[in-house]
Amino acid sequence: MKEPKNEFHTIDAYIALFPTKVQKILEEMRAVIKTAAPEAEEKISYQMPTFAQKGNLVHFAAHKNHIGFYPNPSGIDKFRAELTEYETSKGAIQFPYGKPIPYDLVRRIVAFRVRENLEKAEAKKRR
Repeated sequence: MKEPKNEFHTIDAYIALFPTKVQKILEEMRAVIKTAAPEAEEKISYQMPTFAQKGNLVHFAAHKNHIGFYPNPSGIDKFRAELTEYETSKGAIQFPYGKPIPYDLVRRIVAFRVRENLEKAEAKKRR
């Protein structure tokens, strides 16, 4: 599967670039994120679907062998104990195709990132 080039400006256009099976996963990721962050804005950032609320919350993307989920290093650190069966790096989690995506965990990570961004924004206002 080819990773998309700069041929998209919306999440819908991004998702449409992939095979149906991958589109379904991307749509489910999007729906889970929307549920956890109903006030977040959808956009494309770093050429990936992104949700933002008082700053970027999370990004996600389809790759050749996995769905990448990018919740900021803090999102990975907070849930590290629950991510042991997935490849992770400082800011990314890989959910391999052929293995169920832990959507409840994704939802909780997004909710954490919303709280984190709102708290940071509030603290900044108080300065």
